[in-house]
Amino acid sequence: MAWIYLIVALFEISWAIGLKYTEGFTRLLPSLGTIASMILSIVLLGLALKTLPVGTAYAVWTGIGAVGTAALGIYLFAEPATALRLICIGLILSGIVTAGLQASTEPSVDRSIKQVSSPRWGGLLQKTNR
Repeated sequence: MAWIYLIVALFEISWAIGLKYTEGFTRLLPSLGTIASMILSIVLLGLALKTLPVGTAYAVWTGIGAVGTAALGIYLFAEPATALRLICIGLILSGIVTAGLQASTEPSVDRSIKQVSSPRWGGLLQKTNR
């Protein structure tokens, strides 16, 4: 389910593209849509982080945003689609796929921690037994 959250985090792309339409947050409707997309994107990333490693999840999330935004920039705004740019986008895409495949072969790790009081240290992190 966590991977679905990351893939649905296409809101990462919509808020990046939405920024172009807000004209510096001076247009109300595009600004509201962009802010809503930002919130949804962060919430979906947070849900994915419940079970995925933070480094992998964040890399995939930002990679999806980078590739999608670059592709839509080419399509919507006639940004240049040079060979070097397309190769770089392809490399980012291959990194996303590789990180995702590598993370799915890692053993599951219990990431449940809680903060406990300690008179000397002011608080330590301790594993919980769930």
